[in-house]
Amino acid sequence: MTFAIPRLIEYASRFVTLEAGDIIASGTPSGVGMRRDPPRWLTEGDCLDIEISGVGVLSNPIRNEVA
Repeated sequence: MTFAIPRLIEYASRFVTLEAGDIIASGTPSGVGMRRDPPRWLTEGDCLDIEISGVGVLSNPIRNEVA
């Protein structure tokens, strides 16, 4: 990781109140985005799932930003 976990918490705490159970998702696993051949980016209709064993799945559908 580029930044230590305490640093991420300190930074996020500057602009949002963190509550018990909040998740700070940071970074990108290898093999995604520009590192793929050919590169592939998230597009509308994709779904980003984050799973923590024994806890559950956080599912985020990707939509185009409204101007």
